[in-house]
Amino acid sequence: MEVIHKDIQELRHSLEFSQEQIDTLTKENNFLKDSVHTLANQLTSVITENKNMKELILDLQTRSMRDNLVFTGIPHQTPDDPEKLVKDFMTKQLKIPAETVQTITFHRVHRIRSQNNNSRPQPIIAKFEHYKHKELVQKQGRQLKGTNYGLNEQYPKDILLHRKQLFPIRKQKINEGKKAIIIVDKLYIDGQLYRDKDITPWLF
Repeated sequence: MEVIHKDIQELRHSLEFSQEQIDTLTKENNFLKDSVHTLANQLTSVITENKNMKELILDLQTRSMRDNLVFTGIPHQTPDDPEKLVKDFMTKQLKIPAETVQTITFHRVHRIRSQNNNSRPQPIIAKFEHYKHKELVQKQGRQLKGTNYGLNEQYPKDILLHRKQLFPIRKQKINEGKKAIIIVDKLYIDGQLYRDKDITPWLF
């Protein structure tokens, strides 16, 4: 009986010790769960802040380019005077009266330099002093249809990538007889904003 009693006592102590270990592990597990939950919340917060910061920077970049137009296809000259070339281009190719062109002023006009050795002239970027002048010139871009010249608004790289994804959809909707326009990096079809998580994730 003494042996049995002793075995029972040892078994009880063993069970008590095991229960203490289980209680300790349970507490540690709960602590780890709380820590993981806190870290997950912090990570979500950081991701959201990072997304908001990127959107803010992109918006600021877009605003800084608001008065810019990109002219493509204008050949180089020696010496290369981008402002003179752009003004001549406005008169000859965009059909803007010379007296009107004389009133148009810029903050800066420069040709983009590239390391690529291709035969195409590098684009010229013109930053207009007055937005109404930029609008006037931009409207005349229709004169370039069927030519090797181009006239476009300037956008940050990310916006250009967004627009590139939207152009095929815009073309498809127009072919379907719908009114489709792209404003910056948003596509509107019959007045409704086009949103698709796979195609336009930047809108979510």
